[in-house]
Amino acid sequence: MPNGQWYPPEWPVRIRALAAGEITAMTPRRAATVMLLRDDPGGLAVHMLRRRASMAFAAGAYAYPGGGVDPRDDDRTVGWAGPGRDVWARRLGVDAASAQAIVCAAVRETYEEAGVLLAGETAETVVGDTTGDDWEADRDALAGHELSFADFLNRRGLVLRSDLLGAWARWITPEFEPRRYDTWFFVAALPPGQRTRNTSTEADRTVWIRPAEATAAYDRGELLMMPPTVATLRQLQPYGTADEALAGSDGRDLTPVLATARMEGEELVLSWPGHEEFTKRVEQRPGEQQQSPSQSPSQSPSPRQSPSPSPSQGQGQGQGHSHSPSGGPR
Repeated sequence: MPNGQWYPPEWPVRIRALAAGEITAMTPRRAATVMLLRDDPGGLAVHMLRRRASMAFAAGAYAYPGGGVDPRDDDRTVGWAGPGRDVWARRLGVDAASAQAIVCAAVRETYEEAGVLLAGETAETVVGDTTGDDWEADRDALAGHELSFADFLNRRGLVLRSDLLGAWARWITPEFEPRRYDTWFFVAALPPGQRTRNTSTEADRTVWIRPAEATAAYDRGELLMMPPTVATLRQLQPYGTADEALAGSDGRDLTPVLATARMEGEELVLSWPGHEEFTKRVEQRPGEQQQSPSQSPSQSPSPRQSPSPSPSQGQGQGQGHSHSPSGGPR
């Protein structure tokens, strides 16, 4: 039985076009995604969202909250607690301004897409409740780019808690994909008193699920996911609690994972260095050589029907604002 690996059908066309010089690789946009964790009776659980079937990119795939860096995420006026810009710059392998922007994007997108805010009034506190009309109005303004994250925190007298994040991995969208992102993955524990909710227009379902259950469903072909999502879920499996996973993030290798592709005759071979399970061999379909990359929109296969969560899994449905998949934010 095939697993649930998401694969865009136009990739062979684009790979050939890139090799022939007919198209050029897009510069990836920086992005951040957060694996929200909590301790459930059955063990560590992670918060995931399912992309709507109507989405052009990775329709039906499960992912984490996340999205692209906003130009205002490097605003130096943002309230900040925890490791500073220079510390994060060394950890993420970027300059200080970029490090701040990436960390801010991680916290901002988590609030926009899951309603969870990693911030508090002091360096030792965390907001206990983000529900209410006033919070929702601010979240709407953030998602609509009407309000910067720095202004949002400052006018509420809050500081971003960078110490609540742990850097976990870094994946870059393949060069042959038209929507490219350089994405940093983080882990964070769900703050006490806060709860997740589906606030994304791009997601039709949210779920708390144990990493081993999610990957088992992927292996059976029941859950559709992109390689970065599957890889990070497998990496979480040895940890029994959110605190253990956060401690385990210290010193993790953040060398970017970038897929490579080659043609062997009429067969496309896709591979992700260090992640052999995702190697994919695809025979070229009739007519692919004649099809122009511009005629092949980035569409995923028909999404699989996902199983209902077990009683230990929380889920939610609802309308909201933009959701960006791990490995491919907006």
